[in-house]
Amino acid sequence: MSGLKVSGRADIAPFFVMETMRAAAQREAAGGNVVHMEVGQPSTPAPAGARAAAKAAIDNDVLGYTAAVGIEPLRARLVQHYADWYGHSTDSDRLVVTQGASGAFTLAFLSCFEAGDRVAVTAPGYPCYRNTLEALDIDVVEIAVTPETGFRLTADMVELAGPLDGLVVASPANPTGTMLIVDELGQLARWCHDSGVRLVSDEIYHGITYGTEAATAAAHSPSAVVVNSFSKYFSMTGWRLGWLLLPPDLVAPVERLAQNATIAAATVSQHAALGAFDSIDELEANVARYTANRQILLEGLPAAGIDRIAPPDGAFYIYANVDHLTDDSAALAATWLAELGIATTTGIDFDPTEGHRYIRFSFAGSNGDMKQTVERLTNWAKQRN
Repeated sequence: MSGLKVSGRADIAPFFVMETMRAAAQREAAGGNVVHMEVGQPSTPAPAGARAAAKAAIDNDVLGYTAAVGIEPLRARLVQHYADWYGHSTDSDRLVVTQGASGAFTLAFLSCFEAGDRVAVTAPGYPCYRNTLEALDIDVVEIAVTPETGFRLTADMVELAGPLDGLVVASPANPTGTMLIVDELGQLARWCHDSGVRLVSDEIYHGITYGTEAATAAAHSPSAVVVNSFSKYFSMTGWRLGWLLLPPDLVAPVERLAQNATIAAATVSQHAALGAFDSIDELEANVARYTANRQILLEGLPAAGIDRIAPPDGAFYIYANVDHLTDDSAALAATWLAELGIATTTGIDFDPTEGHRYIRFSFAGSNGDMKQTVERLTNWAKQRN
């Protein structure tokens, strides 16, 4: 049947890393080797405590729907998490368990903004902020952050963007790994609150930092919306579980939206998440591996001629300038996959204007993956010279 209407809301950019994953999978299906440097997910399984809790829930629980905001034991454990990690006191009734951070962002954007509102994001920045906002008919205002400022966003830069209804920030950030230290985040949060701008703070990489602990926006603003997830530090990407820490005025709106949009997050994943908190030693070992991976790339990529990189403060990414090698980073990423079996992500995912000059490397894999990547790229660079 033809001629039926298709909503223009879907007329948004693809998430290019998913395209890369598909191309890499096709190469593997054909018998080719791939070193996965494209995917922003831990290569480790869910921690032992999470797996044990999930098995116990499957054996002993009905696993029916939960309340839209999540099971109370998990919300209470998250309250303790904020006290333990940040010294921040909150209440369980301000926490909503969601279908991953992606589901949390959709609920946050729907509850905070109207069609036509102006919401700022950084460039480079996580593409799904921009794409989801555009699908909701929200005007996206991109604020360029540059290597000269360490890819950091400041309140002065936001103020120059003109009238805003919202601001999305991430610390640590994807793709740069940049962190806002406590004073920087506090200044942004206070500026937003005082200016009537709703701050949405992406904190999904908290726990994965190198030398500086991450701060939560909730400690600096009574109106900030905090998004977090069990996917990164807790190594539970496929379990699709995240959470929102909300100001009081958004609790009821978000609950109503969640009731209608998703009913609830997966029950077995919620029980598993409770067990994840019993596996902190295992999770810290993962962070130690990321630390070693980071060092391998920081030392090895320059030997391959890729030396314009900002050392990441957190997360597990290196965002590298490759404009001395190409004016089309998507084509370069395709070449590396075809010729070297290295899957990376083009910068146009994160910055439609300047991203053609950049490649993102994810170092969430094994130490061996990092060493293979450096070796293959170094040999490739020698052959080009």
